[in-house]
Amino acid sequence: MYLSGSISFLEILEKPWHWTLSGVMIALILFLLTYLGRSFGVSASFRTICNAFGLGKKYEYFDFDIRNDFWQIAFLIGVLLGGYISAVLLYNPEPVRISAATIAHLQQDFGWTYPQGDGYLPSDILNIYSWKAIGIAILGGFFVGFGSRYGNGCTSGHAITGLSHMRLPSLITVIGFFIGGLIMTWLIMPYIFGI
Repeated sequence: MYLSGSISFLEILEKPWHWTLSGVMIALILFLLTYLGRSFGVSASFRTICNAFGLGKKYEYFDFDIRNDFWQIAFLIGVLLGGYISAVLLYNPEPVRISAATIAHLQQDFGWTYPQGDGYLPSDILNIYSWKAIGIAILGGFFVGFGSRYGNGCTSGHAITGLSHMRLPSLITVIGFFIGGLIMTWLIMPYIFGI
């Protein structure tokens, strides 16, 4: 399928898009969900999945009318399909384009060369053959899951939906996300990786 000249629709999809397009799309989706009385967030979808598998019969937390929230399962399926399509069907072997200053910072301060592997993470440190990396992934996954449940929402739910609805708990939570990220980047990561 050709849109104009010799540029195909697939070629347009494969090329990097400007970051503002994502912001506009997120704003439109959020406006639509707010109009429909829904809240955007991934962690709420897991509650819906648990309900669909019958956990509502055993735990009161999962006992609710799934018909109002079934769209969240469709949203998660769309996330998985979109990830698959972008990673497999629209695979681009070129590394992610990051600034020269960031590449220099990674090299000077962390000793990481860029790109490595597919260009997303330093593969010599974070890989499936390292017990340290596997442990970090498991521990990080636990903290994300526990934090999402304890904080009554994930990063996308609080930072996108909560802030746009002017909710003070979401603002406090997002500030906590940033503080945690700074502590991890500047204090914990250097200790873990011996930087």
